[in-house]
Amino acid sequence: MSLLLIIFSTFFWGGNHGTVNANSNDKPKPIEEFYPEYGGYTTAEEAIKEFEEHYNRDLKLPLRIPPITFTHYLGRFSDLDGDINDSLELTFISEESPGNHYKIDVRPIEHKIQIPDKYIVKKVNLKNGNKAVYMKFSRGPYALVFERDDWQYMFSIDKRASDKVNAEVLVKIANSIDYPSKKKSPFQ
Repeated sequence: MSLLLIIFSTFFWGGNHGTVNANSNDKPKPIEEFYPEYGGYTTAEEAIKEFEEHYNRDLKLPLRIPPITFTHYLGRFSDLDGDINDSLELTFISEESPGNHYKIDVRPIEHKIQIPDKYIVKKVNLKNGNKAVYMKFSRGPYALVFERDDWQYMFSIDKRASDKVNAEVLVKIANSIDYPSKKKSPFQ
């Protein structure tokens, strides 16, 4: 009886651990399909327009981007719960270099994110006299956070690219917002 139980168990359990066959046509969705479908992203231009219309005011964006390659840039306006968590996110990514991931997050200053001191690496001055903080999230990206024109900006870079895009590079990007308001950023 015990032998019969062992044989039956082996047959039953062993049959469930067989080979899994994958279809050679199963490929991950391209970024231009995946991000809009699963993340709610649109073009950067559309997201910026939605954000400005929602708040009924103009937004100045930097004229510079990090000196690394990107294959895509996308945007997302998050209109979540009555302005408190509403924000604009512009994401720059690279299919060839996953570490080349740069993000611009903008929110109204009245709903700014408070930065805990434990994440602040250093404080810096911008060209216009405003202060900025360079920070490092635990196990996450590096970021430069500053305020200007009633907005809070956060520029973040994947830690894998932080050797090429350091605090000084992010400050140069932030300083590139200082242009006459008649000019538009390259995204508009």
